[in-house]
Amino acid sequence: MNENIDARVYTEMIEENVLCEFASKSKDSKGRERYLSPDPLRTCYQRDRDRIIHCNAFSRLKQKTQVFLNPTGDHYRTRLTHTLEVSQIARTIARAMRLNEDLTEAVALGHDLGHTPFGHAGEAVLNELSPKGFKHYQQSLRVVDVLEKDGKGLNLTYEVRDGIVKHTNEIAETREGYVVRLADVIAYINHDIEDAIRAGVLRNEDLPQEAVEVLGDTKSKRITTLVSNLVKNGAENIHFDEDIGNAENILHKFMYEQVYTNPLCKSEEKKARVMLEKLYKYFLDDPKRLPSDYIALADRFDADTAVCDYIAGMTDKFCINLFMDLYVPKSWSVC
Repeated sequence: MNENIDARVYTEMIEENVLCEFASKSKDSKGRERYLSPDPLRTCYQRDRDRIIHCNAFSRLKQKTQVFLNPTGDHYRTRLTHTLEVSQIARTIARAMRLNEDLTEAVALGHDLGHTPFGHAGEAVLNELSPKGFKHYQQSLRVVDVLEKDGKGLNLTYEVRDGIVKHTNEIAETREGYVVRLADVIAYINHDIEDAIRAGVLRNEDLPQEAVEVLGDTKSKRITTLVSNLVKNGAENIHFDEDIGNAENILHKFMYEQVYTNPLCKSEEKKARVMLEKLYKYFLDDPKRLPSDYIALADRFDADTAVCDYIAGMTDKFCINLFMDLYVPKSWSVC
């Protein structure tokens, strides 16, 4: 390395020589909404990754539900462990395809920052209550654009923001963003199977045999099959072979029917729904009850938006404690 060249510039030179023609090069980024002078050590995507890891919303993911609400075991996934698994799978794919691993990692780490407490159950409640609707992927973008850093946002690059908001039901403009979308599905289907077996909701032998025969009979084998198939087909047209895609669809349908809508898994969601409905109404009836920074958001946007921002940012534990503080009588004694 030439001592007169910044480490960032040297990394950008490596990208030009190593990454494939379909990769997003750091030096070609469309940039940020607000100008930021280049960092001497990190590329723009490395810088975005670091900003996401150090933000408050990322820290809160460790106490947010993935599928099972308030489980007692230590090994059930949280929104944070899910995010880390998505990042690992996405990085493996990106590296093998010679895509930009830093961009891929930044998108993966930021893709679920807007998730509500109690997982998709919480998202469904806010989507019903808010006149504008509520989608976690849109909220993830709002977190990085507006809510972090006292309302200034993280000022991320266009490509990272695009990958975050399009990780669920749109096609990202970059191959790296699309890789994260596929890695998200690979991760949650397979770790949800493992958690469901741990919870006694499923047995391994319950899995559809036609999917097991194609993908494998363990989590590791299934992930390896899915990742290897994507890598084999290359970065120009990222896709599963027909038999692999069909098997993944069968597994996804099975999980929806047997786990995601299973009465045992959903049993606590009614309680979560009551809490979120009560909290939403409590703050919407009088937005001045919100913390001061969210009152400022209500003035800047509107009350419904600010209330959704506040509730969506809560961890499961904070939400439960706040509900109890507002609605459950406290013990008292007379001396």
